[in-house]
Amino acid sequence: MAKIKFLIPCDEANHTCDKTQYKEATLWEKIKLNIHLIYCRACRDYTKKNTKLTSKIKVSKIDCLDKKVKETMKKDFENALKDHVL
Repeated sequence: MAKIKFLIPCDEANHTCDKTQYKEATLWEKIKLNIHLIYCRACRDYTKKNTKLTSKIKVSKIDCLDKKVKETMKKDFENALKDHVL
């Protein structure tokens, strides 16, 4: 019979917390994270801050560059860099 591992280390809990914020964590990962959060204050604080940061970013009015503009900027930078290489 396989042994089911419920307890996870803090680094795995923090990684799962990050995955949860982006809706990439599995149900099993979320269950193990919640068990870990019961007894680990440091990870509870990390999760609380991470959740707050994610919600602030969602409600912010930050405009990001679209992919084409980024690519143009990257090419311009690379060309300018070539001009200055000895």
